[in-house]
Amino acid sequence: MRVIVATDGSKQSLAAARQLMAFADPVKVTEVVVVAVISPRASVPFANELGRPRSKSLEPTDLSYRDEAQAAVGIVAAEFDGWGPKVVKKVRSGSPAVEIVKAAEQLEADLIVVASGGRGLSETVLLGSTAQRIQHSAPCPVLVTRPTPRSGRQHR
Repeated sequence: MRVIVATDGSKQSLAAARQLMAFADPVKVTEVVVVAVISPRASVPFANELGRPRSKSLEPTDLSYRDEAQAAVGIVAAEFDGWGPKVVKKVRSGSPAVEIVKAAEQLEADLIVVASGGRGLSETVLLGSTAQRIQHSAPCPVLVTRPTPRSGRQHR
């Protein structure tokens, strides 16, 4: 079984990866593909909450969208170290929902794991939920996780 785990650099997306590991059988999961999508039309850099804190002297123009996305993908991928399946890291460019669905189609994914509410209410109200868009267009089942007090704990 090939599983795509989407990350937007939020703590919720890290919790989604941990939730997958809490219930999935690593023997049946053959590959985990961790995907981040950078939007070329974004007005701010990829918001990676998972990496080490940045210097307050950095300006938004000093940050690299791709570097931040790759760092977030690396952190989420590291959660799967020692779990069993092969882990692949990918950074794509475009609309997050569209690119995640395209990746699922191209890779013939059996499951997509995505966090709900990664970037807050205002984005959901104004732009629509990425998780909802993925659910409606995905070629495979979608596991949408949402933050709970327990999901922030380490499941190792």
